[in-house]
Amino acid sequence: MKLYLPEPGSDELNRLVEGRVDLLVSDLAVTEAASALSRALREGSITEAIARRVHQAVVGRLDEGVYRRAELTRDVHRRAEQFLLRLVATPLRAADALHLALATTARAASLASFDARLGAAARAVGLAVYPS
Repeated sequence: MKLYLPEPGSDELNRLVEGRVDLLVSDLAVTEAASALSRALREGSITEAIARRVHQAVVGRLDEGVYRRAELTRDVHRRAEQFLLRLVATPLRAADALHLALATTARAASLASFDARLGAAARAVGLAVYPS
């Protein structure tokens, strides 16, 4: 949500992605964004109108091709399962393993994440992590 709502790390992430045309986004990430918007609604930090506009903006950019869509396929699931079984020193949640598998399947060179566990796992499989 850092690209769409002001929160810690927003400015840094916006600087990192400004002008990039190679950003990958999955529908899993969109669903997680909707979950974050729902939490912000429950906490009263955003209105329903803001949640709706942000969600529409994310989906719209993905549908318009501003972001490259990374598809959750059977092969991506198998790769995620391998990461979960292989990277035991880095406790990954299933969704994080799927994000990692999506990135590596798409041959991404880097991953943007503010999550320390996902960042550590991404580094373990050779991805650069931003912000560092």
